[in-house]
Amino acid sequence: MRSFLSQYFREDRKTPLAVQTLVLPSKLRRELKAPLGKLIVGSPREAMERLEEMVTEEKPAMTISVGDIVSENMAKHGILTHLAIVDNRVMRQPREPVVLKVNQTIHVKNPPGTITDEAWLAVKEALKQEHSVKIVVDGEEDLLALVALLHAPLNALVVYGQPYEGIVAVKVTQRKRQKARRIIKAMKPITKS
Repeated sequence: MRSFLSQYFREDRKTPLAVQTLVLPSKLRRELKAPLGKLIVGSPREAMERLEEMVTEEKPAMTISVGDIVSENMAKHGILTHLAIVDNRVMRQPREPVVLKVNQTIHVKNPPGTITDEAWLAVKEALKQEHSVKIVVDGEEDLLALVALLHAPLNALVVYGQPYEGIVAVKVTQRKRQKARRIIKAMKPITKS
């Protein structure tokens, strides 16, 4: 049985077809404003303390951070990430690059409201590595949390910021993968000839 991804990738599932970018339709923007997982509210320090407790109790297969502030705060609180995805922006405003101790840094292009094949493959490959990786996005990293949910191992933890509220911690389960898959399937592919 062919997966929905087969429409975007050749048989080897690594080489993209003509589809270069998936674009988020406006009807999905509202849905994605709701947290995909557990919303942890409070000051950055309080949120990180609760996240630390969660990581200690649940012992996730790996931890992935999406966003500059959440990645930086996790590092400051000693919460190790296997993958950190950042874009050197906060609320779409430029900021100083996040300094993280990682073994590898990858740079990709991913315009706002999209998932490019370049970014998708970078996340997928980074999650296969034995060492820590930082992906620096030229554009916007937000939607790459969906790609991380699809490719991270079960019981991994994907953490991202929820503007004006706190952070969201999503435990990777089959149900969460199905939700990410449904959202991605609803995105509009843009092809290049």
